[in-house]
Amino acid sequence: MNNESPDDLTKALIDMIQTEITFGEPVERDTDLLLTGLVDSLGVIRIVTWMEEYLDIEIDPVDVVLENFQTVELMVDYAGRR
Repeated sequence: MNNESPDDLTKALIDMIQTEITFGEPVERDTDLLLTGLVDSLGVIRIVTWMEEYLDIEIDPVDVVLENFQTVELMVDYAGRR
């Protein structure tokens, strides 16, 4: 994983999600992306692919669960555990 700080990753993730997935719909670090319907299954795949490229990591498909990808905050926490 690169030396990305959690704050930098949070900002980059929010920017990517708002630009490429929710098309301007506001997203905060604690916004429930999945249960609100802001992000669908294809959006999750796009986020996972983006995180793998951005952080130079491989995300195991079994890790792609609500507990890791429901909010930006959970995604950043997951990346920090990698």
